[in-house]
Amino acid sequence: MSMNVQPDLEFIKAMKEAGGDTLKQCYQCATCSVACPLSSDDKPFPRKEMILAQWGLKEKLIYDPNVFLCHQCGDCTEMCPRGARPGDVLGAIRAYAYRALGWPKALATLCSSVKNLPILIGIPAAAILFCWLISGGMHIPAGEQFARVGYTQFFGHWDFRLLAKNVLFIDLIMLTAVGIALTSLYKGISALWKGMEASIGLKDVPYRPSLVQFVKKFLWPSLIEILQHNRFRECTVNVDRVKGHRPLMLGFIGLFIVTCYSLFTQDVIGIFIPSMHGPISMWNPVKLLANVSAVAMIGGIGILWLNRTKMEAAGKATNTFYDWFLIWMIMGVGVTGLAAELLRIIGIPSLGYVVYYLHLIAVAMLFLYMPYTKFAHIAYRTFAMAFERYRESSYIKNPLNQ
Repeated sequence: MSMNVQPDLEFIKAMKEAGGDTLKQCYQCATCSVACPLSSDDKPFPRKEMILAQWGLKEKLIYDPNVFLCHQCGDCTEMCPRGARPGDVLGAIRAYAYRALGWPKALATLCSSVKNLPILIGIPAAAILFCWLISGGMHIPAGEQFARVGYTQFFGHWDFRLLAKNVLFIDLIMLTAVGIALTSLYKGISALWKGMEASIGLKDVPYRPSLVQFVKKFLWPSLIEILQHNRFRECTVNVDRVKGHRPLMLGFIGLFIVTCYSLFTQDVIGIFIPSMHGPISMWNPVKLLANVSAVAMIGGIGILWLNRTKMEAAGKATNTFYDWFLIWMIMGVGVTGLAAELLRIIGIPSLGYVVYYLHLIAVAMLFLYMPYTKFAHIAYRTFAMAFERYRESSYIKNPLNQ
């Protein structure tokens, strides 16, 4: 049976720019599928994905769950006799998928190239600077005031007890970024799920799980597996990634808890107890969690930074904006956050306000660009793993058992 293949040359070009420049060196020996500890006998990868990428069949790859199941541990790259680096190729495919599935498209396209870095920094920098200007809080406080209120009056102060001015402006900036990110992820994951179903012929499934059943049977077990790093442990070549990835993940979880606490105390309890609008005490256990989490985040991303540098120096990975952009953003969030706190403790308000401004930029970038960068694998890989369980479940294999 003949098949008419229409390669997408733009897609192949994007592969090369995002780290898949060794794609054409693959001659389909299947060593990568044998070497991969995560590949199964009935669903082997990445050999099939390498073929599809060589042919430029982007539509098949964007909705291929195996692309997102790859943890890029480097075992396949280490064993490849041709130096084709299949792990980098699949990473490049994921980068393209995040761009293709992202919304709005203009923002997703901006995040795909290093030449757009000034714009990527400039968007949140300009938005925060504008808010700072119109808030009336653009001044450096005296040392005594800085020691008392910290950065809680960065955007100024008013006597409206229901909502502090600083909270209003930070919510306006950050919730807007989070809203755009969540909308993009919802649209992208919805499209991915439909595409994954279509890729294996799941058009008319007689019985589908309810939302509760889906979470309980497929999504929750996938989240637990991710938290336990089970698949990372199966990698043999690049084991240092676990040493960096786990503290990074735990650091983010800790900072998420701190953020939720801050939102509740500032936006809810602060209505009734205005003093809650002030900085969290250094002796508050939540503050301790924040500092420990920040150190864990910096330590974890530092390990990944060194590991990436070592792999690139050894020729086992390609230097790409896709990989480094996330590393820079996370390091920026951690370093500016701790530096701003240190400057508050030692009492240097002028430099502290500048560093805090940079911290707000870094946090806004992390939120806003999450769906279009390597950070997006948190969401897409989770749902790909849930789909992996779903396609092997009795809903698909034997729906009459439901």
